[in-house]
Amino acid sequence: MAAADKPIESGLSDEVVDNEIQTNFDERAETFDDMNLKKELLRGIFAYGFERPSVIQQRAILPVLRKHDVIAQAQSGTGKTATFSISILQNIDENLRQCQALVLAPTRELAQQIQKVIIALGDFLKIECHPCIGGTNVREDFERLQAGPQVIVGTPGRVLDMINRGALRTDHIKMFVLDEADEMLSRGFKEQIYNVFQLLPTDVQVVLLSATMPGEVLDVTKSFMNDPKRILVKRDELTLEGIKQFYIAVEKEDWKLDTLCDLYETVTVTQAVIFCNTKRKVDWLTEKMRSRDFTVSAMHGEMTQQERQTIMNEFRSGSSRVLITTDLLARGIDVQQVSLVINYDLPTNRENYIHRIGRGGRFGRKGVAINFVTNDDIPMLRDIEKFYNTQVDEMPLSIADL
Repeated sequence: MAAADKPIESGLSDEVVDNEIQTNFDERAETFDDMNLKKELLRGIFAYGFERPSVIQQRAILPVLRKHDVIAQAQSGTGKTATFSISILQNIDENLRQCQALVLAPTRELAQQIQKVIIALGDFLKIECHPCIGGTNVREDFERLQAGPQVIVGTPGRVLDMINRGALRTDHIKMFVLDEADEMLSRGFKEQIYNVFQLLPTDVQVVLLSATMPGEVLDVTKSFMNDPKRILVKRDELTLEGIKQFYIAVEKEDWKLDTLCDLYETVTVTQAVIFCNTKRKVDWLTEKMRSRDFTVSAMHGEMTQQERQTIMNEFRSGSSRVLITTDLLARGIDVQQVSLVINYDLPTNRENYIHRIGRGGRFGRKGVAINFVTNDDIPMLRDIEKFYNTQVDEMPLSIADL
Protein backbone atom coordinates (compact mmCIF):
# COMPACT_ATOMS: atom_id res chain seq x y z
CA MET A 1 0.00 0.00 0.00
CA ALA A 2 1.49 3.35 -1.02
CA ALA A 3 1.73 6.06 1.62
CA ALA A 4 -0.89 8.14 -0.16
CA ASP A 5 -3.40 5.30 0.01
CA LYS A 6 -3.11 4.71 3.73
CA PRO A 7 -6.04 5.84 5.78
CA ILE A 8 -5.09 7.87 8.82
CA GLU A 9 -4.57 5.56 11.75
CA SER A 10 -6.73 7.31 14.26
CA GLY A 11 -6.70 4.62 16.89
CA LEU A 12 -9.79 6.35 18.28
CA SER A 13 -12.86 4.46 19.30
CA ASP A 14 -15.01 7.58 19.33
CA GLU A 15 -14.84 8.35 15.62
CA VAL A 16 -18.08 9.62 14.15
CA VAL A 17 -18.56 8.24 10.65
CA ASP A 18 -21.39 9.07 8.31
CA ASN A 19 -21.69 8.98 4.55
CA GLU A 20 -19.69 12.12 4.03
CA ILE A 21 -17.29 12.47 6.85
CA GLN A 22 -15.09 10.78 9.43
CA THR A 23 -14.14 12.71 12.53
CA ASN A 24 -13.17 12.48 16.20
CA PHE A 25 -15.01 15.72 17.04
CA ASP A 26 -18.71 15.15 17.01
CA GLU A 27 -20.18 18.65 17.34
CA ARG A 28 -21.33 20.44 14.24
CA ALA A 29 -22.89 23.80 13.46
CA GLU A 30 -25.67 23.64 10.90
CA THR A 31 -25.69 27.41 10.34
CA PHE A 32 -23.24 30.29 10.68
CA ASP A 33 -25.53 31.73 13.38
CA ASP A 34 -24.89 28.59 15.48
CA MET A 35 -21.16 29.37 15.66
CA ASN A 36 -21.39 32.31 18.13
CA LEU A 37 -19.38 34.56 15.81
CA LYS A 38 -18.82 38.31 16.20
CA LYS A 39 -21.66 40.34 14.67
CA GLU A 40 -19.30 42.11 12.25
CA LEU A 41 -17.86 38.79 11.09
CA LEU A 42 -21.33 37.37 10.43
CA ARG A 43 -22.11 40.47 8.37
CA GLY A 44 -18.94 39.85 6.34
CA ILE A 45 -19.83 36.17 5.78
CA PHE A 46 -23.33 36.99 4.49
CA ALA A 47 -22.07 39.94 2.45
CA TYR A 48 -19.56 37.57 0.79
CA GLY A 49 -22.51 35.51 -0.42
CA PHE A 50 -22.35 32.51 1.91
CA GLU A 51 -25.78 31.41 3.09
CA ARG A 52 -25.08 28.22 4.96
CA PRO A 53 -21.84 26.42 5.83
CA SER A 54 -20.51 23.63 3.60
CA VAL A 55 -19.92 20.18 5.16
CA ILE A 56 -16.30 20.95 6.07
CA GLN A 57 -17.30 24.34 7.52
CA GLN A 58 -20.07 22.81 9.65
CA ARG A 59 -17.56 20.38 11.11
CA ALA A 60 -14.18 22.13 11.21
CA ILE A 61 -14.86 25.71 12.34
CA LEU A 62 -15.99 24.78 15.87
CA PRO A 63 -12.92 22.74 16.90
CA VAL A 64 -10.65 25.51 15.56
CA LEU A 65 -12.60 28.13 17.53
CA ARG A 66 -12.22 25.92 20.62
CA LYS A 67 -8.43 26.22 20.16
CA HIS A 68 -7.85 22.57 19.23
CA ASP A 69 -5.21 21.59 16.68
CA VAL A 70 -7.19 20.49 13.61
CA ILE A 71 -6.54 18.42 10.49
CA ALA A 72 -9.16 19.06 7.80
CA GLN A 73 -9.05 16.89 4.70
CA ALA A 74 -11.36 17.72 1.84
CA GLN A 75 -11.05 18.41 -1.85
CA SER A 76 -10.66 21.85 -3.42
CA GLY A 77 -13.89 23.74 -3.87
CA THR A 78 -15.53 22.64 -0.61
CA GLY A 79 -14.86 25.83 1.30
CA LYS A 80 -11.64 25.04 3.13
CA THR A 81 -10.25 28.58 2.74
CA ALA A 82 -13.29 30.12 4.39
CA THR A 83 -13.11 27.48 7.14
CA PHE A 84 -9.79 28.73 8.46
CA SER A 85 -10.40 32.37 7.44
CA ILE A 86 -13.56 32.59 9.56
CA SER A 87 -11.76 30.90 12.48
CA ILE A 88 -8.81 33.31 12.23
CA LEU A 89 -11.05 36.40 12.06
CA GLN A 90 -13.05 35.26 15.08
CA ASN A 91 -9.95 34.63 17.21
CA ILE A 92 -8.00 37.81 16.37
CA ASP A 93 -7.74 40.70 18.80
CA GLU A 94 -8.51 43.70 16.57
CA ASN A 95 -6.86 46.15 18.98
CA LEU A 96 -3.48 44.41 19.03
CA ARG A 97 -1.32 45.54 16.10
CA GLN A 98 0.83 42.40 15.97
CA CYS A 99 0.80 39.31 13.76
CA GLN A 100 -1.53 36.82 15.47
CA ALA A 101 -2.18 34.33 12.66
CA LEU A 102 0.23 32.99 10.06
CA VAL A 103 -1.01 31.10 6.99
CA LEU A 104 1.42 29.32 4.64
CA ALA A 105 0.48 28.29 1.10
CA PRO A 106 2.47 26.64 -1.73
CA THR A 107 2.10 29.32 -4.43
CA ARG A 108 1.94 33.11 -4.55
CA GLU A 109 -1.37 32.99 -6.38
CA LEU A 110 -2.97 30.87 -3.68
CA ALA A 111 -1.57 33.12 -0.93
CA GLN A 112 -3.11 36.16 -2.66
CA GLN A 113 -6.39 34.32 -3.16
CA ILE A 114 -6.52 33.49 0.58
CA GLN A 115 -5.67 37.08 1.49
CA LYS A 116 -8.60 38.31 -0.66
CA VAL A 117 -11.00 35.92 1.09
CA ILE A 118 -9.80 37.01 4.56
CA ILE A 119 -10.12 40.70 3.65
CA ALA A 120 -13.59 40.20 2.16
CA LEU A 121 -14.91 38.18 5.11
CA GLY A 122 -13.32 40.65 7.54
CA ASP A 123 -14.73 43.67 5.72
CA PHE A 124 -16.53 44.96 8.83
CA LEU A 125 -13.66 44.21 11.24
CA LYS A 126 -10.57 46.32 11.90
CA ILE A 127 -8.12 43.71 10.66
CA GLU A 128 -5.11 44.02 8.36
CA CYS A 129 -4.07 41.02 6.29
CA HIS A 130 -0.78 41.19 4.37
CA PRO A 131 0.52 38.78 1.68
CA CYS A 132 4.17 37.95 2.34
CA ILE A 133 5.27 36.33 -0.92
CA GLY A 134 8.28 36.00 -3.18
CA GLY A 135 8.55 38.11 -6.33
CA THR A 136 7.64 41.33 -4.49
CA ASN A 137 9.81 44.18 -3.21
CA VAL A 138 11.61 43.09 -0.03
CA ARG A 139 11.88 46.60 1.42
CA GLU A 140 8.16 47.29 0.94
CA ASP A 141 7.37 43.94 2.53
CA PHE A 142 9.63 44.86 5.45
CA GLU A 143 7.82 48.17 6.00
CA ARG A 144 4.35 46.65 5.75
CA LEU A 145 5.28 43.97 8.30
CA GLN A 146 6.69 46.50 10.75
CA ALA A 147 3.24 48.14 10.85
CA GLY A 148 1.95 44.93 12.50
CA PRO A 149 -0.80 43.43 10.30
CA GLN A 150 -2.70 40.89 12.43
CA VAL A 151 -2.80 38.20 9.71
CA ILE A 152 0.04 37.20 7.39
CA VAL A 153 -0.55 34.90 4.42
CA GLY A 154 2.64 33.87 2.70
CA THR A 155 4.87 31.41 0.94
CA PRO A 156 7.42 29.57 3.13
CA GLY A 157 10.63 31.09 1.73
CA ARG A 158 9.66 34.75 2.06
CA VAL A 159 8.01 34.26 5.46
CA LEU A 160 11.11 32.55 6.87
CA ASP A 161 13.31 35.32 5.42
CA MET A 162 11.16 38.01 7.05
CA ILE A 163 11.20 36.27 10.44
CA ASN A 164 15.00 35.91 10.24
CA ARG A 165 15.39 39.62 9.33
CA GLY A 166 13.30 40.57 12.37
CA ALA A 167 10.54 42.17 10.25
CA LEU A 168 7.94 39.54 11.13
CA ARG A 169 7.71 39.13 14.90
CA THR A 170 6.32 35.80 16.00
CA ASP A 171 5.79 36.29 19.74
CA HIS A 172 2.05 37.04 19.41
CA ILE A 173 1.24 34.36 16.81
CA LYS A 174 -1.42 32.08 18.24
CA MET A 175 -2.56 30.32 15.08
CA PHE A 176 -0.45 28.62 12.38
CA VAL A 177 -2.28 27.38 9.27
CA LEU A 178 -0.75 25.14 6.59
CA ASP A 179 -2.97 25.19 3.51
CA GLU A 180 -2.62 22.52 0.78
CA ALA A 181 -0.15 20.74 3.04
CA ASP A 182 0.26 17.77 0.69
CA GLU A 183 1.24 20.02 -2.19
CA MET A 184 3.50 22.16 -0.05
CA LEU A 185 5.47 19.23 1.30
CA SER A 186 5.77 17.51 -2.10
CA ARG A 187 7.24 20.76 -3.47
CA GLY A 188 10.12 20.45 -1.04
CA PHE A 189 9.16 23.15 1.45
CA LYS A 190 9.46 20.72 4.36
CA GLU A 191 12.67 22.15 5.82
CA GLN A 192 11.45 25.74 5.58
CA ILE A 193 8.13 24.84 7.22
CA TYR A 194 9.94 23.06 10.06
CA ASN A 195 12.21 26.10 10.47
CA VAL A 196 9.25 28.50 10.62
CA PHE A 197 7.54 26.25 13.17
CA GLN A 198 10.62 26.25 15.45
CA LEU A 199 10.39 30.06 15.61
CA LEU A 200 6.74 30.16 16.73
CA PRO A 201 5.50 30.20 20.35
CA THR A 202 5.39 26.70 21.84
CA ASP A 203 1.64 26.89 22.51
CA VAL A 204 0.70 27.91 18.94
CA GLN A 205 -2.48 26.31 17.57
CA VAL A 206 -1.81 24.37 14.35
CA VAL A 207 -4.45 23.92 11.62
CA LEU A 208 -3.55 21.77 8.63
CA LEU A 209 -5.60 21.51 5.43
CA SER A 210 -4.95 18.99 2.72
CA ALA A 211 -6.85 17.21 -0.03
CA THR A 212 -4.81 14.03 0.40
CA MET A 213 -2.79 12.59 3.29
CA PRO A 214 0.50 11.21 1.96
CA GLY A 215 3.30 10.15 4.33
CA GLU A 216 4.96 13.58 4.46
CA VAL A 217 1.78 15.16 5.80
CA LEU A 218 1.40 12.47 8.46
CA ASP A 219 5.00 13.14 9.54
CA VAL A 220 4.17 16.81 10.03
CA THR A 221 1.02 16.04 12.00
CA LYS A 222 3.05 13.84 14.36
CA SER A 223 5.86 16.41 14.79
CA PHE A 224 3.82 19.59 15.14
CA MET A 225 0.37 18.76 16.35
CA ASN A 226 -1.03 18.13 19.78
CA ASP A 227 -3.91 15.62 19.91
CA PRO A 228 -5.45 17.01 16.69
CA LYS A 229 -9.14 16.86 15.91
CA ARG A 230 -9.59 15.25 12.51
CA ILE A 231 -12.26 16.03 9.97
CA LEU A 232 -11.77 13.78 6.96
CA VAL A 233 -14.05 13.86 3.94
CA LYS A 234 -13.78 10.29 2.77
CA ARG A 235 -11.92 9.34 -0.41
CA ASP A 236 -14.95 8.32 -2.42
CA GLU A 237 -16.36 11.80 -1.81
CA LEU A 238 -13.25 13.24 -3.41
CA THR A 239 -14.41 13.13 -7.01
CA LEU A 240 -16.35 16.30 -7.48
CA GLU A 241 -19.91 15.58 -8.43
CA GLY A 242 -21.40 17.56 -11.26
CA ILE A 243 -18.27 17.31 -13.39
CA LYS A 244 -18.63 15.17 -16.47
CA GLN A 245 -15.31 13.51 -17.27
CA PHE A 246 -14.36 12.33 -20.74
CA TYR A 247 -11.31 11.15 -22.59
CA ILE A 248 -10.36 11.50 -26.23
CA ALA A 249 -8.08 8.76 -27.54
CA VAL A 250 -5.24 10.44 -29.46
CA GLU A 251 -2.89 7.65 -30.38
CA LYS A 252 0.23 9.76 -30.26
CA GLU A 253 1.41 13.08 -28.87
CA ASP A 254 1.64 14.72 -32.33
CA TRP A 255 -2.10 14.41 -32.84
CA LYS A 256 -3.09 16.39 -29.75
CA LEU A 257 -2.71 19.82 -31.34
CA ASP A 258 -5.13 19.12 -34.21
CA THR A 259 -7.56 17.54 -31.76
CA LEU A 260 -7.50 20.69 -29.61
CA CYS A 261 -8.03 22.95 -32.63
CA ASP A 262 -11.00 20.82 -33.73
CA LEU A 263 -12.48 21.09 -30.25
CA TYR A 264 -11.96 24.83 -30.21
CA GLU A 265 -14.34 25.17 -33.15
CA THR A 266 -17.15 23.18 -31.57
CA VAL A 267 -16.85 24.15 -27.92
CA THR A 268 -17.80 27.75 -27.43
CA VAL A 269 -17.73 27.77 -23.66
CA THR A 270 -17.70 30.62 -21.20
CA GLN A 271 -14.07 29.97 -20.25
CA ALA A 272 -11.64 27.06 -20.39
CA VAL A 273 -8.38 26.10 -18.73
CA ILE A 274 -5.93 23.84 -20.59
CA PHE A 275 -3.33 22.03 -18.47
CA CYS A 276 0.12 20.96 -19.67
CA ASN A 277 2.75 19.23 -17.54
CA THR A 278 5.71 21.52 -18.27
CA LYS A 279 6.41 25.21 -18.72
CA ARG A 280 8.06 24.48 -22.05
CA LYS A 281 4.92 22.72 -23.29
CA VAL A 282 2.77 25.69 -22.20
CA ASP A 283 4.96 28.07 -24.24
CA TRP A 284 5.03 25.72 -27.22
CA LEU A 285 1.26 25.15 -27.26
CA THR A 286 0.53 28.85 -26.80
CA GLU A 287 2.73 29.71 -29.76
CA LYS A 288 1.16 26.98 -31.94
CA MET A 289 -2.40 28.05 -31.10
CA ARG A 290 -1.64 31.71 -31.76
CA SER A 291 0.02 30.88 -35.08
CA ARG A 292 -3.32 29.31 -36.08
CA ASP A 293 -5.14 32.49 -35.04
CA PHE A 294 -6.68 31.18 -31.82
CA THR A 295 -6.73 33.67 -28.93
CA VAL A 296 -5.18 32.15 -25.81
CA SER A 297 -3.38 33.33 -22.66
CA ALA A 298 -0.58 31.43 -20.92
CA MET A 299 0.73 31.31 -17.38
CA HIS A 300 3.50 29.40 -15.60
CA GLY A 301 6.00 29.72 -12.77
CA GLU A 302 8.83 31.29 -14.74
CA MET A 303 6.85 34.45 -15.41
CA THR A 304 7.28 37.45 -13.13
CA GLN A 305 4.73 38.09 -10.42
CA GLN A 306 3.50 41.11 -12.39
CA GLU A 307 2.92 39.07 -15.57
CA ARG A 308 1.11 36.33 -13.69
CA GLN A 309 -1.11 38.87 -11.94
CA THR A 310 -2.03 40.63 -15.20
CA ILE A 311 -2.94 37.35 -16.91
CA MET A 312 -5.02 36.16 -13.94
CA ASN A 313 -6.89 39.49 -13.89
CA GLU A 314 -7.64 39.27 -17.62
CA PHE A 315 -8.90 35.73 -17.19
CA ARG A 316 -11.00 36.54 -14.12
CA SER A 317 -12.59 39.51 -15.84
CA GLY A 318 -13.43 37.37 -18.89
CA SER A 319 -11.44 39.44 -21.38
CA SER A 320 -9.30 36.34 -21.93
CA ARG A 321 -11.30 33.16 -22.59
CA VAL A 322 -8.77 30.33 -22.75
CA LEU A 323 -5.85 29.92 -20.35
CA ILE A 324 -3.02 27.45 -20.93
CA THR A 325 -1.14 26.68 -17.73
CA THR A 326 0.84 24.20 -15.61
CA ASP A 327 -0.22 22.73 -12.26
CA LEU A 328 0.70 26.09 -10.75
CA LEU A 329 -2.95 27.01 -11.28
CA ALA A 330 -4.40 23.64 -10.36
CA ARG A 331 -4.89 24.38 -6.70
CA GLY A 332 -7.01 26.91 -4.95
CA ILE A 333 -7.57 29.40 -7.73
CA ASP A 334 -11.32 29.86 -7.91
CA VAL A 335 -12.26 31.12 -11.32
CA GLN A 336 -16.03 31.14 -11.16
CA GLN A 337 -16.77 31.03 -14.86
CA VAL A 338 -14.64 28.03 -15.85
CA SER A 339 -16.90 25.33 -17.20
CA LEU A 340 -14.36 23.35 -19.23
CA VAL A 341 -11.02 21.91 -18.23
CA ILE A 342 -8.84 20.17 -20.81
CA ASN A 343 -5.95 17.99 -19.71
CA TYR A 344 -3.75 18.34 -22.78
CA ASP A 345 -1.33 16.20 -20.76
CA LEU A 346 -2.64 13.82 -18.13
CA PRO A 347 -1.16 14.87 -14.78
CA THR A 348 1.93 12.96 -13.71
CA ASN A 349 0.57 12.40 -10.22
CA ARG A 350 -3.00 11.36 -9.64
CA GLU A 351 -3.60 13.79 -6.75
CA ASN A 352 -3.30 16.69 -9.18
CA TYR A 353 -6.10 15.29 -11.33
CA ILE A 354 -8.76 16.30 -8.83
CA HIS A 355 -7.23 19.72 -8.33
CA ARG A 356 -7.31 20.38 -12.05
CA ILE A 357 -10.79 19.19 -12.82
CA GLY A 358 -12.06 20.63 -9.55
CA ARG A 359 -11.65 24.06 -11.11
CA GLY A 360 -14.77 23.48 -13.19
CA GLY A 361 -17.40 22.66 -10.59
CA ARG A 362 -16.66 24.49 -7.36
CA PHE A 363 -19.42 24.54 -4.75
CA GLY A 364 -21.51 22.19 -6.82
CA ARG A 365 -21.33 24.07 -10.10
CA LYS A 366 -21.41 21.95 -13.21
CA GLY A 367 -18.42 21.44 -15.47
CA VAL A 368 -16.83 19.25 -18.11
CA ALA A 369 -13.33 17.77 -18.06
CA ILE A 370 -11.73 16.37 -21.22
CA ASN A 371 -8.56 14.28 -21.05
CA PHE A 372 -6.32 13.76 -24.08
CA VAL A 373 -5.08 10.19 -23.75
CA THR A 374 -2.27 8.70 -25.85
CA ASN A 375 -1.60 4.96 -25.89
CA ASP A 376 1.11 5.54 -23.26
CA ASP A 377 -1.37 7.31 -20.96
CA ILE A 378 -3.90 4.48 -20.68
CA PRO A 379 -2.36 2.95 -17.51
CA MET A 380 -2.39 6.37 -15.82
CA LEU A 381 -6.05 6.94 -16.74
CA ARG A 382 -6.97 3.51 -15.32
CA ASP A 383 -5.02 4.38 -12.17
CA ILE A 384 -6.91 7.68 -11.78
CA GLU A 385 -10.26 5.91 -12.26
CA LYS A 386 -9.39 3.34 -9.62
CA PHE A 387 -7.94 5.88 -7.17
CA TYR A 388 -11.06 8.09 -7.26
CA ASN A 389 -13.52 5.27 -7.79
CA THR A 390 -14.84 7.03 -10.87
CA GLN A 391 -15.40 6.35 -14.55
CA VAL A 392 -14.05 8.44 -17.41
CA ASP A 393 -16.03 7.78 -20.58
CA GLU A 394 -14.99 8.23 -24.17
CA MET A 395 -16.18 11.59 -25.39
CA PRO A 396 -19.38 11.56 -27.44
CA LEU A 397 -19.33 13.24 -30.83
CA SER A 398 -22.07 15.64 -29.80
CA ILE A 399 -19.82 17.59 -27.44
CA ALA A 400 -21.74 20.82 -28.06
CA ASP A 401 -24.80 19.32 -26.30
CA LEU A 402 -22.88 19.10 -23.03
